[in-house]
Amino acid sequence: MKDVALPAGVIEYDETGSGPPVVLLHGLMMDHRLWDRVLPLLPKGFRYVCPVLPLGSHRRPMRPDADLTLPGQVRLVADFLDALDLDDVTLVHTDWGGGLFLTAHGLDRRVARQVILPCEAFDNFPPGLPGKTVTLASRLPGGLRLGARQLRVRRLRQSPMMLGQMARRPIPDELIHRWTEPLLRHPGIRRDLSAYCRGRFDKKELVRDTEALRRFTGEALVLWSPDNRVMPPEHGHRLAELLPAGRYAEVPGAYVLSMLDEPETVAREIGRFLTGSADRQR
Repeated sequence: MKDVALPAGVIEYDETGSGPPVVLLHGLMMDHRLWDRVLPLLPKGFRYVCPVLPLGSHRRPMRPDADLTLPGQVRLVADFLDALDLDDVTLVHTDWGGGLFLTAHGLDRRVARQVILPCEAFDNFPPGLPGKTVTLASRLPGGLRLGARQLRVRRLRQSPMMLGQMARRPIPDELIHRWTEPLLRHPGIRRDLSAYCRGRFDKKELVRDTEALRRFTGEALVLWSPDNRVMPPEHGHRLAELLPAGRYAEVPGAYVLSMLDEPETVAREIGRFLTGSADRQR
């Protein structure tokens, strides 16, 4: 793992390959390992960068005074792109929708293209039963630590309130243990996640910031999973329609975390988008 110092704190990241940068984000209580099944299947000739955002599975606590609310996390993504001096970026979103708001905040100058997998959008913050469960846990004494312990019990984490609606296929124990270890061991990590979950989510503002994607003129692929119950299927179509150069595709048989359920399909669709965009740039 590499790391880079940002105003909010040190962010770890992994990268592979060389060429135009593709930055793959992740969701709450996850890290870069979310993409392990897809990365080997993606086309050569690109630099794949996977940051570990301070969303609960990061290993280094952020600065105590860091703004880790939704707007602060949006700024952090932009700071990460700046710190690595990445230009002509393809930004890949999944689960966490904050990265969609770079355009609304005037922070998308380094982003040339976007790939949007099922993620929060419009007024769907926090999303569905899993999102509401994490938010509630963050407001209860010891709630995040208890939730992390429960995620380690396969029968419990497959319930609709936890990860049962997030992935159709069982998520490996090894991955769950990795994602929950920081929350169980470090109060600073729990503080960081609580700072995000307890932040203000104004529904009208969220819708307005999502619809600001009308101003994003780069190519975009909305790669949605219509069978999931957490990120509404109609949101995928709405995103593709409001993006001026957006197109829509589906990953049948997958839930929110389609890169775990159907890695071959996800890699194939992203690969076609990347190579097609690269051909058009020549």
